Amino acid sequence: MNIKQSSGSVPSVVLDTNASLDWFVFGDPGMTGLVAAIETGAVRWIASPRMREELLHTLSYPALGRWNPDCEHTLSCFDHWAALQPEPTPSTSGPLVCADPDDQVFMDLALTQAARWLVTHDRALHKLARQARRAGVSIVRPGDWRPE
Repeated sequence: MNIKQSSGSVPSVVLDTNASLDWFVFGDPGMTGLVAAIETGAVRWIASPRMREELLHTLSYPALGRWNPDCEHTLSCFDHWAALQPEPTPSTSGPLVCADPDDQVFMDLALTQAARWLVTHDRALHKLARQARRAGVSIVRPGDWRPE
């Protein structure tokens, strides 16, 4: 895992773990536009080492068994497409603190790295959408992502 340097001219996106699963495990058609933007370099997917660890942990959930996820392949794709950034400093107060502490890392990375989008299904993160928008981050569901 190498930490990739940021590219200021390309907008960044943060994908939560479920959005990553939508792409790599479920093949969700709602991810098609975003995946194409990432693969062509029009958008840069940023992540942190903790996000990679969470993905690895999630891949072992029995509920995913029926999809038979290939952990090695999924992590290889993550490593290929995600621009790994340093762990963000956790927020513990303020208007952009997530009700679910496990999801705070996604919000913190989006804010510290000035990501344009945070793509998630998570309700606790979506509750922060209005305040996040004021900070320059659009919180959207995978199927609702559109380039601006």
